[in-house]
Amino acid sequence: MTFKGKSPLFTLSMSALLMFALAGCSDDSSSEEETGTTEDTNTESTETTDTDASSTEYPIVIEHALGETTIEEKPERVAAIAWSNHDVPLALGVMPVGLSAANYGVQDDSGILPWTAEAIEELDGEEPVLFQDTDGIDFEAVADVNPDVILAAYSGLTQEEYDTLSQIAPVVAYQEAPWVSSWRDQVTYNSMAMGMAEEGEQLIADTEQLIADKVAEYPEFEGKTAAFLSVNAADLSSFFVYSPEDPRGAFLGEIGMEYPDSLLDEFTDPNAFYIEASTENADMLNDADVLVSYGDENTLEALQNDPILGQVPAIERGSVVIIGDNTPLAASGTPSTLSIEYTIDEYLTLMSEAVSKLEQ
Repeated sequence: MTFKGKSPLFTLSMSALLMFALAGCSDDSSSEEETGTTEDTNTESTETTDTDASSTEYPIVIEHALGETTIEEKPERVAAIAWSNHDVPLALGVMPVGLSAANYGVQDDSGILPWTAEAIEELDGEEPVLFQDTDGIDFEAVADVNPDVILAAYSGLTQEEYDTLSQIAPVVAYQEAPWVSSWRDQVTYNSMAMGMAEEGEQLIADTEQLIADKVAEYPEFEGKTAAFLSVNAADLSSFFVYSPEDPRGAFLGEIGMEYPDSLLDEFTDPNAFYIEASTENADMLNDADVLVSYGDENTLEALQNDPILGQVPAIERGSVVIIGDNTPLAASGTPSTLSIEYTIDEYLTLMSEAVSKLEQ
């Protein structure tokens, strides 16, 4: 069994094997000690945001895994790199001057996912420059937009990349490890870097309420067990299971489901966001009422026809949600508040159909 961590290229490429989740789940806190953020309370300087009457004291100091970032004054020009960080300013009514192009789930040649495109259209102002950074950060392109701050709370920045970007503008990186920040952490730290922490807290509360309201329509989810996989119908010799800490797995908890204990025991490496298992060990999936995986119209049939995987109860009865590869729903796997709102109805409908087969 192999434990895996994320690399920037792996995650940004959003391969059909290893990408999907609607939301991450982590505890949100407004205290400075718990968030790793401090503010200089001696300063007299305050700024009023454009969207609210709240004020923020400067400088703001944000601690993260790659160092400490100081925001001296309210940023006017906001850039965002990696995946979904740009959705935070957009959700807060701020047009980024530059953002990373999406390379998965986009159904046209725009490089922008539909929920991001809708938010951009709703805001007045010049549309952002798109950074083509799948094969590495385009430092020159980022510098050319002359940002006051660079948002990267969800990213795979290396120390070297962070140090280089910091020569352009203050950079807010991930709190603990690459590619594991929940949608809540994305909002918390990116909004903080924009001088809009209070607005960020409200955005989190609004999104949590949206999820709660939607899930209330599906009481059958409560107490059910579920796990998020990735399988390749062309090669069923192994499969991948995402950790319950990964956004893919974590969102199952947000909709009232639980990870099977048999799978929880497999995640012994706290830095692993998924494990790879041989199909010979498929019995580890037996306690899951519902399974979720990427695939296409042929995936479930291939799983059911496999002599080993076909014996897994959820697969045998068809309690499997197949997320179409390279679709917006699949791209919402690394979630933002915008993608959650855009895709949650579709996702919950698919989950409900899978749960209903338990009673057949």
